Amino acid sequence: MSQWIADDLPTFAVVGRVNMGKSSVLATLLEIDDDKVVRISPMPGETTHCQILPVEFDGEEHLRFIDTPGFARPVEALRAIEALAGGNPPGLGDVGRFVAEKREEFPDECRLLEPIVEGAGVIYIVDPSKPLRDASLAEIEILRWTGRPRLAVLNCKEELAKHEEEWRIRLGSAFNLVRTFNAHRARYAERRRLLVSLLEIEERHVERIERVVESLAGEWEQRREEAAEALLDFLESSLTLREEETASERDLETPRRRERLRKELEERYHRRLAKFERVCLQSLLRIHRHRRIEVEDGEAGFEGIDLLNEESWRKWGLDRGQLTAAGAVAGAAAGGAVDIAAAGHFLGIPTMVGAGVGGAVAFFKGGSLPEIKMKRGIPIFAKGGGRTLVVGPPDSQNFPWLLLDSILVRYRKILDRAHARRDPEQFASENEEGEGAGESITRSFPPERRKVLQKWFSSCLRSKPARVLESDVYKELVEILKEIEG
Repeated sequence: MSQWIADDLPTFAVVGRVNMGKSSVLATLLEIDDDKVVRISPMPGETTHCQILPVEFDGEEHLRFIDTPGFARPVEALRAIEALAGGNPPGLGDVGRFVAEKREEFPDECRLLEPIVEGAGVIYIVDPSKPLRDASLAEIEILRWTGRPRLAVLNCKEELAKHEEEWRIRLGSAFNLVRTFNAHRARYAERRRLLVSLLEIEERHVERIERVVESLAGEWEQRREEAAEALLDFLESSLTLREEETASERDLETPRRRERLRKELEERYHRRLAKFERVCLQSLLRIHRHRRIEVEDGEAGFEGIDLLNEESWRKWGLDRGQLTAAGAVAGAAAGGAVDIAAAGHFLGIPTMVGAGVGGAVAFFKGGSLPEIKMKRGIPIFAKGGGRTLVVGPPDSQNFPWLLLDSILVRYRKILDRAHARRDPEQFASENEEGEGAGESITRSFPPERRKVLQKWFSSCLRSKPARVLESDVYKELVEILKEIEG
């Protein structure tokens, strides 16, 4: 009985020369960022034995990959197999004899070929930035002799792999299919495409592989919905956030004490807002199975978006024209509520006035620098007197859009983060790098989407979230995340 192959279970051995990226491809394809499961290192030869990596849905295994050690002496192994064939064209039987008889002389080759001899298909990983040498030609020939279904994967670590065409020509004559896959950049669509490629080389397990592809699509849709819920919670918590403190009349009348209170309230407000962001980002990372990355708390950890940074307000959120239109919509909605309450006796005048005022406020405040004012609340008539002081949110119509942009930009970074990467990642929005990395996403929204979001934003800023709008806002967030996925 085979230790690698199970009845009616499609199984593929992932093979290649040392340091070609076998483990990296598997880590990204299967979303494994745990070194205890798949070890990835710049040092060659990290995988020293075969390891089963199952693809499971609802607790049931549907597909199996086997991570194998790299070829160590492929040229010598090729000659040994040819000698076993006795002058005849080598085939699967000769490769099987090689595995059975040459374990001490060729331990790595025998270990990686054993699952293939027992029935596993072949996924051969190569790095097309490296030239095609005799060792690679020997590997290709040995794998061809097995007669198993064979997929060659060009693990393109660079945009332009200078030896790619040479590899394609040679692989095309020995493999059923050749595909490209960048293990350090591949997103969901590329992962799905690679899995679909297995359907083209393995006809015996079409139904099983199709089920895996369908399950993957369903799981991804569920992730998108969970991410939208996390965004919705983050936005509502942030937009309704207020920090309060009771102050005595003496504190209020003394400039130094009043300023100290204002600064303390602002600091508390910023800390709580950063906490909401951190919790949301951690949820998004968990949803997409990034277990290695923690959004750290504390002074040296995640500080959240800098609301005192002019650059943040310049590059994110809506432009002034868009803010004016969105503000007019929110103003008209408020005016319409008054008109309805008056049974229409005002003939729509409050609606028109509300639209005009809303648009004007958005225009004049939309481009202003952020300001968090300290408001004096209701007087306290109990012993000692004083007032309740309230801080938050920033006095800018662009604040909700800036919040949404900042979290969407980092969500895009999460999607771009392939699981094969082991380098540290910064998810603070001010550290965005790369062309288009920090550009506003919300400015490209269609007008109807901005209207829906603005109405809900306005209700949250009044600390009265419109529950009747939440379903529409949730649907828009789902569509936004789908568009970011590309």
